[in-house]
Amino acid sequence: MVAGLLLRAWPRGLAFGPGALSRLLSTGFDPGQYLQLSIVPTMHYQDSLPRLPIPKLEDTIRRYLSAQKPLLDDGQFRKTEQLCKSFENGIGKELHKQLVAQDKQNKHTSYISGPWFDMYLTARDPIVLNFNPFMSFNPDPKSEYNDQLTRATNMTVSAVRFLKTLRADLLEPEVFHLNPAKSDTDTFKRLIRFVPSSLSWYGAYLVNAYPLDMSQYFRLFNSTRLPKPSRDELFTDDKARHLLVLRKGHFYVFDVLDQDGNIVSASEIQAHLKYILSDSSLAPEFPLSYLTSENRDIWAELRQKLVSGGNEETLRKVDSAVFCLCLDDFPIKDLVHLSHNMLHGDGTNRWFDKSFNLIIAKDGTAAIHFEHAWGDGVAVLRFFNEVFKDSTQAPAITPRSQPANTDSSVAVRKLNFKLNDALKTGISAAKEKFDATMKTLTIDYIQFQRGGKEFLKKQKLSPDSVAQLAFQMALLQQYGQTVATYESCSTAAFKHGRTETIRPASIFTKRCSEAFVREPSKHSAGELQQMIAKCSTYHNQLTKEAAMGQGFDRHLFALRYLGAAKGIDLPELYLDPAYRQINHNILSTSTLSSPAVNIGGFAPVVPDGFGIAYAVHDNWIGCNVSAYQGRNAHEFLQCVEKALEGMFDALEGKAIKS
Repeated sequence: MVAGLLLRAWPRGLAFGPGALSRLLSTGFDPGQYLQLSIVPTMHYQDSLPRLPIPKLEDTIRRYLSAQKPLLDDGQFRKTEQLCKSFENGIGKELHKQLVAQDKQNKHTSYISGPWFDMYLTARDPIVLNFNPFMSFNPDPKSEYNDQLTRATNMTVSAVRFLKTLRADLLEPEVFHLNPAKSDTDTFKRLIRFVPSSLSWYGAYLVNAYPLDMSQYFRLFNSTRLPKPSRDELFTDDKARHLLVLRKGHFYVFDVLDQDGNIVSASEIQAHLKYILSDSSLAPEFPLSYLTSENRDIWAELRQKLVSGGNEETLRKVDSAVFCLCLDDFPIKDLVHLSHNMLHGDGTNRWFDKSFNLIIAKDGTAAIHFEHAWGDGVAVLRFFNEVFKDSTQAPAITPRSQPANTDSSVAVRKLNFKLNDALKTGISAAKEKFDATMKTLTIDYIQFQRGGKEFLKKQKLSPDSVAQLAFQMALLQQYGQTVATYESCSTAAFKHGRTETIRPASIFTKRCSEAFVREPSKHSAGELQQMIAKCSTYHNQLTKEAAMGQGFDRHLFALRYLGAAKGIDLPELYLDPAYRQINHNILSTSTLSSPAVNIGGFAPVVPDGFGIAYAVHDNWIGCNVSAYQGRNAHEFLQCVEKALEGMFDALEGKAIKS
C-alpha cells in the first residue's frame, strides 16, 4: 500500500523535484533569500496529524487523585475523593459525554484549542510578568560579530529569511525523530514528499518519526495581541513589509521587504539601523510602551482614546510590523541583569503585545521576549534556533561591511503619537504601577557544575526527574512543605495541541525529599538511590502520559469551561479547596535545551511562588529562578544546590551530610 501511495505526487507548495530548482533559478528565484530549501513542503504533515485525545474520565480522576495525595492530609484527601466520585458518576459524566460529542463535530482542531485561547485572551492581568517569557541567545562565537549594529543587522536578515522560507513552504517540517538515521535522511524525504498530505503522517510514523503541529507558526510575524474590553484579539496582517524598531522609547519603521517580496539588501538594513542608533533625541516624556504593561481593560480603554485621538494609522504600523526589534542603549552586566532586562526591562523600550520582541543590548547580547496567547515554546524555539544558526553561520554582513549609501532619513519613518491629557495621565499611572511591580521581583541563577545528563543517564535516571526532585527537596528544606508543582509539556505531536501539565510532586518525591532533608543519616546510600530511581520511573511515566495528551489538567479545565459555557452551576469538585490549591502553582517550572540558548526565564505565576526555568546540560545543570517579595529566590537556589549535592553524593555511594 505504501509503495502505491509513493507514486502519487503531492501537489502544493514549492517541493523541489528533479530540475525544479534550476527552473526556479532561471526565473530569478534567489536561494540567498531563504534559510533552507526543503524538498518536503513545510505544512506537508499538517492535514494528517493525529487528533489530541480526550482522556477517559476515570483515568483523569485517578490521575488527579494521585497528584492530590502528597498535598493533602488523610481527612482532606477522603473529602476530595468523595467529591471526585460524585463528579465522575454525575455531572462530570454528562459534561464528558458532551465534550466528546463536541469534539467529534470539530475534527479540524483539538478540544483544548478554543478554551486555551480564551483562557489567555480573557485574562485581564498585565501580560508582562504574568504571561510573557524570554529566551536569550548565546553570544556569536566570533566575538567581533557581537557588535550591536552587526548583530542586529544579521539577526534581522535571518529572521526575515525565516519568514520568507516559512511562507514559501520551504522550511523543513518540524519532526521529532526517534531514529534519525532512518527518518532524517534525503532518501526518506525524497519518498515522503510524494505521499499525499492526508496520509503523510502515517508514512513518517512507519520510520519512527513524529511530525509536530505547525499551525502556530504563521502568528510569529506581522502579529500583535490587541487589547479589547473583556477579551483581547489576535491580529495578523501578512501584507505588511516593514520592521518596527524601538530605541529609547521612540518608534521607527522601515521596509525590510520590497514590493516584490524580496528582502531589502543587508547593507540598506544596516544603514537604517545605524541611522536609528545615531538619533540623539532624548527619551520621550510619556513613553507609550508602558500602556502594553497595563491591566488589559485599562489598556483597551486607553487604546480607544489613542485611536479616536488621531493615532489609528500609526498604531496600525505598530500592530502590523513584521516584528519588533528593540535596541537597548546599555551593555548587560551579568545573568541576573540579563534576566531582568529581557523579562521586563524598564518598560520604555518594548511593545509587550507584539508576537515577539527581538532585543539586542549595546554589547550585542540578544534575546526573544514573546507574547504567549498566540503560541507556545515549540514554534518560538524553532525560530530562535534557525535565527541563531543562520546569523552565526551565514551572516549577511561582517563587522567590516559598509552600510549602503542611501538616504535613511527618507526610508526610516519615526512614528509620532498625539497624546491628550487623559493619555498622558494613563501613561504616568501605568509607569507607576510597572515600576512598583518590578521592584518586588527578584531573580537569581546557579550553575551546578558537578554533573549533568551524561552522569545521570549512566545511573539510568531521567535528568529531568532529578532536577524536579531537587526543587521538591529545596521547597521542603526552605518552607517545610510539599506544594502544587507545574511542569509544562508540549502536546504538539497532535493537531492544534498546546500544552499539558506534568505534576512532578508525587508520593515518591515526597518520601524521597523527606528522607534527604529530614533524616539522611537513617538511610544508606543504596536506599536513597532506590528512592531516586522510583521518582525517576514515575516521572518518566507522567511525562509520557502528558506528551500523549493523557494528563488530567487540560481535561478538567475543558469540562469546567464547557459547563460554564452551558450555564451550569460550577460542580462541587471545582469548589473544593484542594482543587484551588493544586492550581495555585507555587513551583512553576519549564525546561528547554538548545545549543543556541544561553538562559531563559519567566516570573512566578502566583504571588507566593517561584518561576523556575532550568536546563540539564551534558555536564552541568543551570537554573534561573524568579520570586516576588515574601519568597527568597537566592535562598531557594542554595537549597536546590544542596539537594543536588546530596543526590550526587548518594548516587556516588557517599554518606549524606545532614
